[in-house]
Amino acid sequence: MHVFSLIAAFILVRRIQKALKLTNVGLKWNTTFTVANISLGLLFVALMKVKDSSISGFAGAAALGYILHVISKEEDFKSFRGGITNHLPLIGATAICALVKLITPDFYDDYEIYFGFSILAGFIWALSRQATSKKQDEALRIAAERKAELEAVVAERTLELTRQKNELEEIVEELKTTQAQLIQSEKMASLGELTAGIAHEIQNPLNFVNNFSEVSMELLDEMAEEMARGDQEEALAIAEDIKKNLEKIGYHGKRADSIVKGMLQHSRVSNGQMELTDINALADEYLRLSYHGLRAKDKSFNAELATHLDPNIPQVEVLPQDLGRVVLNLFNNAFYAVQQKQKISGPDYKPKVEISTALVKDCIQIKIKDNGIGIPEAIKEKIMQPFFTTKPTGEGTGLGLSLSYDIIVQGHGGKIDINTQEGEFTEFVISIPA
Repeated sequence: MHVFSLIAAFILVRRIQKALKLTNVGLKWNTTFTVANISLGLLFVALMKVKDSSISGFAGAAALGYILHVISKEEDFKSFRGGITNHLPLIGATAICALVKLITPDFYDDYEIYFGFSILAGFIWALSRQATSKKQDEALRIAAERKAELEAVVAERTLELTRQKNELEEIVEELKTTQAQLIQSEKMASLGELTAGIAHEIQNPLNFVNNFSEVSMELLDEMAEEMARGDQEEALAIAEDIKKNLEKIGYHGKRADSIVKGMLQHSRVSNGQMELTDINALADEYLRLSYHGLRAKDKSFNAELATHLDPNIPQVEVLPQDLGRVVLNLFNNAFYAVQQKQKISGPDYKPKVEISTALVKDCIQIKIKDNGIGIPEAIKEKIMQPFFTTKPTGEGTGLGLSLSYDIIVQGHGGKIDINTQEGEFTEFVISIPA
């Protein structure tokens, strides 16, 4: 009975060695575990030959106690400290029995069975608790393995998500580049449509310049004749007429210059710099260019152009190229809408496109209205989506309104509202902070 402490010590060492197998701690203490096992085996053989049970009892209790002491002190065995108290009853029972045997042998002999039972009970208690701890260790081992598996899965998923994130960032950059290219393509396409309108608009001031130049040349000849006759008064009158002609030439030359600059500005990529802009002049310019551009393709088309431009609105800082692109696109859509309605309506229908500006609650408001085919309620919410178009294949890309929305909302911090009634009218209301 007295060697049960020694057996418990051997089992405890073997359990710890097995639990730490193939770990860094296990490799560190492997030699010590081997020495301890051999020492406990030799001590067991030696004590079996000793007839005095009190010596074997003290030796077994001391060996088990020393092992428990090492476990309590070494940080490497921190996870096994919970099992220390399980062995204390066995150590106490073994030490007390050995002490009683040493002091009062006769008393011990009379109650030996009870003393033996106490040692056996302590041994069974230690083994049963150790078995429970073993199950817990197994559960912890399984949990640790599961945790390691989950961590591996999480690391793999994280790596995959990081890869997907990088791919998405590349796609976003490509989309931004594509969007910029599409915007420029749209500008150049609309510029091509405007060529006829620009030619018509620029022809008028050029005709005036040519006509007034010819008249001025004739007047100069007349003035030279009058001066040769000595009629200074008539010569001064002719000079005054020439001056007026030159003023008209200057006016129409500036008109042609503004049209060319507008064309160049429209074709140029926006530099992102806000500029003080006369909204009325910009709106009026693009209204006429859009109208004459359509008339160049369809000579039979006529429409009433109504302008209600508030002369008191201030100049505002905008991206003139981008804003011009927006109003031009809306004018083109308006003329397209009235042209389509004209094809299905009777002779009483009069196409009309209106433009109005006003200062409303610290915002410059631009309204573009037509009495065309209107927009069906079912698709009203979709028309600002990229690539959505109601025009037949080949007549629209579905990018005009979506790009206009981005320019006003994102580029200028404004908004675009739509008022429409199918078959009656459409009105776009642009609001830009002043």
